[in-house]
Amino acid sequence: MNAQPPPTHRLLTGQNALVTGANSGIGEGIARELAAAGANVVVNYVVQPDAAQTICDDINKAGGKAIAIRADVSREDQVQAMFAEAVRQFGTLDIVCSNAGIQRDAKLVDMTLDQWNQVIGVNLTGGFLVAREAAREFLRRGMRDVSCALGKIIFTSSVHQEIPWAGHCNYATTKGGMMQLMESIAQELAPQKIRVNSICPGAIKTPINHKAWATPEAEAALEKLIPCGRVGVPADVARVVAWLASDQADYLYGASIYIDGGMTLYPGFATGG
Repeated sequence: MNAQPPPTHRLLTGQNALVTGANSGIGEGIARELAAAGANVVVNYVVQPDAAQTICDDINKAGGKAIAIRADVSREDQVQAMFAEAVRQFGTLDIVCSNAGIQRDAKLVDMTLDQWNQVIGVNLTGGFLVAREAAREFLRRGMRDVSCALGKIIFTSSVHQEIPWAGHCNYATTKGGMMQLMESIAQELAPQKIRVNSICPGAIKTPINHKAWATPEAEAALEKLIPCGRVGVPADVARVVAWLASDQADYLYGASIYIDGGMTLYPGFATGG
């Protein structure tokens, strides 16, 4: 059994965070870790409101503060309403994690326009809408004494912003686009002390990819793509996000941090390809 490091310790006390797609998987891990690090947290969801409320209840019982807000990030009006409610309840936001994402997988010749548009809408357009509203809020309220930065925007991208993925061209396209979105707005907002970065998970045990690790045989096959020899868990990603949102990462702008056990090292080439 792998020993896990302790939660990031109170690096975010006094700050307010919003995490989209936070009712399960990586988003849930991020929301819980930010709360453990001292932040008040908005848990965004679209479906499974009970799951979102359970996460909030757990955080609140542990002495933190969390609220659940429903919004479809592909809808401009819902994103704007979510930010307005978050600001109404918390006063402002300091950290915004654009994490919501979906997959609608098919071979190119079988992929429907609806499958393409759904994934583009949530993963890429949603990322744009969330980042835009975050920047607007940071600029509206000005500097606070809780952080060196005016605000932090963190995208959940993927190793597939770099690694092509046959049968998933819509998903991989959104992640490649997210890299340019992140880097472009990081360049634009850096002079205002708004830090924009991405985390790029590899194989992480979440509901979205359950089939890939659901059986010992499937997990063993997946591990062949991971030099460190294990499939990741949401906490592996969440600890990096908490650090990235803190002042310890204050000189990091426009970075893509790969959290993948070495998957982007292309392990097939370790023996000559």
